[in-house]
Amino acid sequence: MNIYAFQSTLMLVVLVALLAIKGFAFISSLTYSAQAYEAAGKLTKQAWVAITGLGFGAQLLLIGSSPLGLIHLVFTIASLVYIADVRPALAEVTSPR
Repeated sequence: MNIYAFQSTLMLVVLVALLAIKGFAFISSLTYSAQAYEAAGKLTKQAWVAITGLGFGAQLLLIGSSPLGLIHLVFTIASLVYIADVRPALAEVTSPR
């Protein structure tokens, strides 16, 4: 087995996975109201849409670069924070009781 082909395939899988994570976070950030962000005590909707949107856009624009670069890592961490912390808080304040 060619190690370079394996490495290329692995990087492609990582790239697609990170693109999916950032895309999901961006779309999810658009779906909640500004009031929900305020009620959950998180950054504003505009801030999260900007952060996740810039991350998704950077991933698309820098598609040829390594998915392990500094820009990709920073925006991946931000998207994961949104998914793990902000989104559940938003769901909590918007769910019917």
